[in-house]
Amino acid sequence: MEVVTVDPVGLLRRHGVHVTAQRLAVLRSVSRRPHGTAEDIADDARGELGAISRQAVYDALNVLADNGLIRRIQPAGSPARYEDRVGDNHHHLICRDCGRTVDVDCAVGSAPCLDPGDASGFIVDEAEVIYWGRCPDCAQALEAARP
Repeated sequence: MEVVTVDPVGLLRRHGVHVTAQRLAVLRSVSRRPHGTAEDIADDARGELGAISRQAVYDALNVLADNGLIRRIQPAGSPARYEDRVGDNHHHLICRDCGRTVDVDCAVGSAPCLDPGDASGFIVDEAEVIYWGRCPDCAQALEAARP
C-alpha cells in the first residue's frame, strides 16, 4: 500500500499522472478523510485551496481512481466513497443508520479472497464485499429508543 503523505508529487509522477494543485489537494483530502464522499473531499480540498469546483473534484477523483492511486467504493444506495488504501483486497463494514464505514481485512487469503465457484470464464482478480449492519453508537441508540 502506498502512503500518500510521504510525497504526493512523486506518487503522481510515478503513476504518470500530471501534477496539478487540484489533484494534490484531492489526494491529500482522500488521505485525511478515508471513506469520504466527493462532497466531503470537495469541502476538505476547498479548505486547502480556497476554491475548487465540484467538476474539478470529480475529475481529479476519476483520474486518481483510474490510475490506482485511490479506490472508489460504491455501496448500494449510498454515494461513492473514496480511500487511499489501495494494493490490497480489503472489504468494508457500513452502518445502515449513520453511514460510518470501516475497513475489514480480506475475508480469507490474498486477492481475490473469495472463489465465485463458476466464474463463467472470467479471470477474477478482485472481490468486493460490503458488510452491512449498525455501528456500536447507532445500535446503542436504537436499543435505547425501544420501549
